[in-house]
Amino acid sequence: MAPGNDDLVALIDGRLPANEVRDIVSRPKEQDRFQRVLEILQARTGWTDRILMPLSEHLYIVQKGAERIVRCDCGHEFGDYRCNWKLRAHILVRDDLESLEQIYPGLSAPNPELGELREFICPDCASLLKVESVPCGYPVIFDALPDLDGFYREWLGTPLPDSGEFRDLTPEVLGDWGRTTA
Repeated sequence: MAPGNDDLVALIDGRLPANEVRDIVSRPKEQDRFQRVLEILQARTGWTDRILMPLSEHLYIVQKGAERIVRCDCGHEFGDYRCNWKLRAHILVRDDLESLEQIYPGLSAPNPELGELREFICPDCASLLKVESVPCGYPVIFDALPDLDGFYREWLGTPLPDSGEFRDLTPEVLGDWGRTTA
């Protein structure tokens, strides 16, 4: 049996019991489920720009005019979705024992000489958007760069009207940063 919209809302909100979640995710998906989820998410926002794809609990790829951008629930815009949004977030780096012990008290704290914890925070609403635990000095991870045009065309059968070049723009942004600070 296909989940109703109430079940999808409860699934999105994390309110379904584990056995019901397992039943929903293990069954074949209905053709319209992605669209139904987008409609639920869109109804929760305070903006009319079309959500193309959810990225995480608070982040979406949105069609804003001719641009495809990453936007937070609160409306904060992180720029072109093809550039790692984390570079435009506030970043709290926990790389010393004192800051790590705020999360991992006592002997459970990781060794700050081996790794660091990065917290990515929305500049407007202060929502915690993502946490990375990485070796010291490791580059910021680009979690997802979806091929939106391919997904809509090949998986959903509803091509997007304006196709965009599918490539990672992060190196260009980083290069621009290097030129402006030199």
